[in-house]
Amino acid sequence: MTRKVLILGADGFIGRHIAFQLRADGWDVLASARRTTRLARMGFETVTADLADPATHDPVFWRTAVEGRHIVNAAGLLTATDERFKAVHVDAPAAAYHHAIGGVLISAVGIEADTPFARWRREGEQVAHEAGLTILRPGLVMAETSYGGTSLLRGLAAMPFVTPTVGQGDQVFNPIHASDLARVVGECLAVPRPGQPWDIGGPTRITQAQLLRDLRDWMGLPKARPLPLPPAIANASGAIGDALNMGPISRTAVAQITHGVETNEAPLVSQLSHRPRGVDAFLAARPAGTQDLWHARLFLLRPILRLTLALLWVVSGLLGLVLPTDAFLPMTAHLGLPDAIWIALARLGGLADLAIALALLRNWRPRLIGLAQLALVGTYTATFTLLTPFLWLLPLGGLLKNLPILVLIVIWMVLEDER
Repeated sequence: MTRKVLILGADGFIGRHIAFQLRADGWDVLASARRTTRLARMGFETVTADLADPATHDPVFWRTAVEGRHIVNAAGLLTATDERFKAVHVDAPAAAYHHAIGGVLISAVGIEADTPFARWRREGEQVAHEAGLTILRPGLVMAETSYGGTSLLRGLAAMPFVTPTVGQGDQVFNPIHASDLARVVGECLAVPRPGQPWDIGGPTRITQAQLLRDLRDWMGLPKARPLPLPPAIANASGAIGDALNMGPISRTAVAQITHGVETNEAPLVSQLSHRPRGVDAFLAARPAGTQDLWHARLFLLRPILRLTLALLWVVSGLLGLVLPTDAFLPMTAHLGLPDAIWIALARLGGLADLAIALALLRNWRPRLIGLAQLALVGTYTATFTLLTPFLWLLPLGGLLKNLPILVLIVIWMVLEDER
C-alpha cells in the first residue's frame, strides 16, 4: 500500500529536501506551503495554506488533506510577532495534527534560550507531543544549496580579507546534511518515536571558526584573517538586521549561535539504519561551482544593494519635497502648463519616492516594490524624455543614469527571490 504524507512548510529549505527524498522513497507526497506554484511545477500535488490565516486553525480546513496521511511539520518562523509565532507554531499545526495518523515535527536544537523563537518552538513541541508525533531537533542543516543561516555562513566565509565570527568563533556545531535529515524523517515515519524530543545532527564536531575556514577552502578562496565580533557588536548587528528585516541577520540568530548549535544525536542515531554523514564528508562529496561562489558573494551584497536603492529614493523624495521651485520650473516653462501643476507633481513625486524608500528599508513585499520602482523610474524617464529630451545630453549623465538604475532594480528583484 502506498504510504501518504502531508508536508507543512514544503517550500522551505528543509521542507523541499524532505519532500523530494520521501517522494524518491515511494511516498505519496502532498506538499503544503503559503506559495505552492513552484512545488506544483516540480511535480507535487499541493495544498495552499498560510498558517497565519485563522482559517487554517480549524481542523475542518485540513480534513480532506490529512485524513489517511502521516504529517511532517517543517514550517516555522525565526522572527515574528507573538501572534504570528502562535499561529504558525501552535494553532495551525494543532488543527492539522487532529486528522493525522502520525508524523514528525522538525523543531530545533538550543530552544532553551530566552528568545521568542525558542519559547514558541517549545510551545509547538508540546502540541506535537500531545498529538503523538516524533519530535526531531536538528542542529545546523546544510546541503548543496543553502538558505537563511547557511547562506549567511557562506557569505561570511566568502568575505574578502577577513572572516567575521560571533565572539571567538569557538561555538561547536555538528552539521547534518538536509538529505540525511530527510532520510531520518522517513525512518521516524515508518517507526514512530513519540515522547521525548530527539536531537539529530552529524557525527563531526567543528567550531564556528573552523566551519567558516572549511567553507572558504571549499570555495577555493585564499586564507583570510579571523575577525572576532564582541557580543555587543554582534547583538547590535542583529538588532539592525531585525529593524531592516534582513532575514538571518537577527538577534534571534545571534542568540542561537552564541548559545551553540551542537546536538546529542547518539541516542537516536543508535536506533537508525541510516547514519548521517559528517560535514567533512559531504563538503568533500562535490566541488563548489561558480554558482556557489556567486551566491556567497552576492548574499551580503544583497542588503547593501537594497539600502543603496533606499538611499536613492530618500534623496530623490526629499528633493521632490523641498527643492525650490526656481530650480525646476525654468525647464518646463516652454510647455505652457501652469506652474502649480508642476509644483504639485514634484511634491507628489517626492511623497511617492519616500514611500518606496520606507518599503525598501523594511523589505516589505519585495516583488511589488520592485515593480513599483521599475514603473516609477520608467515613468520619470519616459515623461522627461518627451518633455525635456535635452536631459539625455547633460554632461554628468542626466537621464542616462536611469538605465543602470533600472538594471540594479531588476538585479535586486532577482536576488530577493529566494524560492
